[in-house]
Amino acid sequence: MNVFRLAGDMTHLASILVLLLKIHTIKSCAGISLKTQELYALVFVTRYLDIFDRFASVYNLIMKLIFLGSSLSIVWYMRRHKVVRRSYDKDQDTFRYQFIVLPCLLLALVVNHKFTFKEVMWTFSLYVEAVAILPQLVLLQRTRNIDNLTGQYVFLLGAYRALYILNWIYRYLTEPYFVHWITWTAGLVQTLLYADFFYYYIMSWKNNVKLELPA
Repeated sequence: MNVFRLAGDMTHLASILVLLLKIHTIKSCAGISLKTQELYALVFVTRYLDIFDRFASVYNLIMKLIFLGSSLSIVWYMRRHKVVRRSYDKDQDTFRYQFIVLPCLLLALVVNHKFTFKEVMWTFSLYVEAVAILPQLVLLQRTRNIDNLTGQYVFLLGAYRALYILNWIYRYLTEPYFVHWITWTAGLVQTLLYADFFYYYIMSWKNNVKLELPA
C-alpha cells in the first residue's frame, strides 16, 4: 500500500458515494447510463471470484464487498426502484454493449497471464473496465444535460484510474520485478478515454459555467 493506491481507492469510493447520494437524496438517475453501471457490476463480479478463498487483508476484503454491493445496488435502483427508474433515459442510453463484452471476452481468452477460469475472468474484468465508461460518455454527449453530481461522479471515476497509474509508476520504481503489462495497458486505455471529459470538466469549473460535452 502506498499513498497513490490509497488515494485511488478513496477516489473510487468517493465516485460511488456521489452516485449513491444522487440516487438516494434526489431519487433520480437522470444522466446516468444503466449500461455503464451493468458493465461495472460485471467487472466486480468477475474480478472478485476469489473473495471467499483468497484472503489478502481486512482492507482488501472490505473494499471488495463495498464495490460489489454498491454496483449491484445501483443497478437494482435503476431497474427496479419505483421512483428512481422513472428518471432513467432509456431512449438515449442505447449503446450496444455486446460490442464491448464479446471482444473483451475473446481477448481475455487469448491474452492472459495464465489460462485458468479465474485468471481469464480477472483479465476479462480488466478489459471490460477499460471501456465500461463508453456508454456513459455517449449518453452525456447525446443529452448535453450534465448536473453537478453526475459530472463529479464521472470526474472522480476517471481520477481514480489516473491515480492508479501513479501507483504503478511508484511500484515499478520501488519494487523489483513489478511488471504487469496487461493491467497497465488496460488502465492507460481507460484513462485516455476520460481525457476529453477531463478537459471540458476543468474548463467549466475554471470558467464557472455549466458543464457540456460537444455532440
